[in-house]
Amino acid sequence: MDKNSLETNLKELESIVSKMEQGDMALEDSIKSYEKGMLLLKLCQDSLKEIEQKVLILSAENTLEQFKSTDE
Repeated sequence: MDKNSLETNLKELESIVSKMEQGDMALEDSIKSYEKGMLLLKLCQDSLKEIEQKVLILSAENTLEQFKSTDE
């Protein structure tokens, strides 16, 4: 799965949740949507952790320092 922006991933996750909440999906489609949703959730959590690290660095020193991403 591509690493899109946090906003893009959140919108896609919201769409999946909305479709699943309607309750008219076939079981196989529901399982596939659930799996995709869990992957998107993980990507969103990872993005938020990176953003939190940046904010902490900025708050601590009032300057932006280079930090190593978890992807590196």
